[in-house]
Amino acid sequence: ISIANPEWAAQPRFAHLDALRFRLSLLPLLAHRIDVPTLQLVRPTADLERDKSGRASWDFAPPENAAPSAWKLQLGTIGFDQGLLTLDDAARRAKLKLVVEPLQAAIPYDQIVARQSSDAREQAGKTVGAAAEKAIAGSDAKSARIGQATASTTYQFGWTAEGSYQGSPLTGKGRTGAALALQDTTTPFPLQADVHIGDSHIALVGTLTDPLHLGALDVRLWLSGSSMAKLYPITGITLPDTPPYATEGHLKAELRRSGSHYSYQDFRGRVGGSDLAGNLVFVTGGKRPKLSGDVHSKLLQFADLAPLIGADSNTEKTQRGDATPQPADKLLPVEPFRTDRWKAMDADVNFTGARIVRSAALPIDSPSTHLVLDNGALHLDPLSFGLAGGTVRSNITLDSNQAPMRGVLKLDARHLKLKQLFPTFEPMRTSFGEINGDAALDAQGNSIAALLGSANGELKLLMNDGAISKTLLETAGLNVGNIIIGKLFGDKTVRINCAATNMVARNGLFDMRLFVFDTDDAMIDVTGTVNLASEKLDLDVKPHTKGFRVFSLRSPLYVRGTLKNPNVGVQAGPLLARGAGAIALGVVAAPVAALLALVAPSHGDAGDNTCRTVLQQLRSSGKMMPAGKPAVKK
Repeated sequence: ISIANPEWAAQPRFAHLDALRFRLSLLPLLAHRIDVPTLQLVRPTADLERDKSGRASWDFAPPENAAPSAWKLQLGTIGFDQGLLTLDDAARRAKLKLVVEPLQAAIPYDQIVARQSSDAREQAGKTVGAAAEKAIAGSDAKSARIGQATASTTYQFGWTAEGSYQGSPLTGKGRTGAALALQDTTTPFPLQADVHIGDSHIALVGTLTDPLHLGALDVRLWLSGSSMAKLYPITGITLPDTPPYATEGHLKAELRRSGSHYSYQDFRGRVGGSDLAGNLVFVTGGKRPKLSGDVHSKLLQFADLAPLIGADSNTEKTQRGDATPQPADKLLPVEPFRTDRWKAMDADVNFTGARIVRSAALPIDSPSTHLVLDNGALHLDPLSFGLAGGTVRSNITLDSNQAPMRGVLKLDARHLKLKQLFPTFEPMRTSFGEINGDAALDAQGNSIAALLGSANGELKLLMNDGAISKTLLETAGLNVGNIIIGKLFGDKTVRINCAATNMVARNGLFDMRLFVFDTDDAMIDVTGTVNLASEKLDLDVKPHTKGFRVFSLRSPLYVRGTLKNPNVGVQAGPLLARGAGAIALGVVAAPVAALLALVAPSHGDAGDNTCRTVLQQLRSSGKMMPAGKPAVKK
């Protein structure tokens, strides 16, 4: 039996059978019902083709305006033997050759499940490491419960596949049962597959029931590869760039022509050095497919977040061959966001992390975010995490519907403890100061560098009752005499009564409206700009002595160069005299008023807050206090 292909197809035949054997129930014919309990395909072959315009050889359009037939066809079980299928899909850029052959002997369902579980764990270990192999290891007893298999369910055919998909080489193998029960929705058809597409690995084992209606797919699914982003052309799900990953979970699917429902339940795995687990649902059939669910992590490595913002351009992504080279003289990541994929689907996913690790020098913990992707607009509302005993809460929107992409950031940081912010810096161990800050920025661009380089808005930061290394402060040129003392007697600390900054950004140029340090020994005023578009620094640091000190050399400093290669030096010209006069700050009422809102007493008593006193003096006088300590309560 042969069926021809349409004239436009390259191959002459769509399908061929050496023979077709079936049983026919006679009595139902009296009621115009063709009842075929069993159908056996003998050596089936098929050549499937689809061209670039979308014409497919497997589309059989019925005659238009034809009246419905009075006859009904009911198929029971379809069996098959050795077969061959080829696919040439120009629309999906897929070429495939699949060969099906009978096994020498039937293999019990549980045996294949256990074997596939072991193989998948081994592949995870190769991709991510031993930690991933352990993370996705599930008991064989639990694996055996996947699917609707019974004691009599066996695998009787094996298959192999080779070809290419989306330009990547494809190889695969697996096993199946011998007969599909089309009408009986309780008879399981066992499936097993192990496929490599490029460096992405997909494996599954389980059962399919009710195949006539593409009904219940119930399998254990393993995924691994160099980046989750590479699953997009395979699954149609927009996922971020990540380090190498491996996951395992329970996939249930209800497949319908009008829209399908996939649930990836109780999945767990590793992404780089981080663990992930949770539940996800993917639904098709609406305006756009939608991914929703909850994901959590017990331990999240900070380095694994770098690909999300394009900060790994010269590491993993370079190795994969899909990176945008980071210029050698630039610090801000230039890797563009893949906004072309954001309109392919919507998303509503909650993420929580118990602990995040960067290094001992920057303790971040408890990250959480609510990610919403809606018609090309990405919202992180909120993105929160704990930092140094305090909290950082932000709302971020990236709208790819605008060209260039528009980004909006609102952020507030509260009660960051200096002692915890620099835990590896011994002089900070005695500090009890806090940092509070706010940021509100609006920008345009398709990368972190472009967004910051076009930013407009305001940044405020306030540190109250802190401490800093005396040697570090004076090594910068504030007091040469005490550098010698520090070398002889070790490092000490300098009390910072108040440090405050208010910066305004226009087109990526951050201007220091107010940047001042008040210490027990000096007032330090910083003026100038930081240009994030060019990454150039243009700052002047002007120290002013409080009182008389021997070996005092207090000269203005400059900070030039770039973010990647800053250049710090002493300004040419006469030294500032000790006990210099007031530091002119221009119109400071507006920035001071903005900073007063960030004042938080260190010990619950507003009267003990030195920043409040310093800022109120600035607001009332319009200039910095003269040399000497301000009248604040100690």
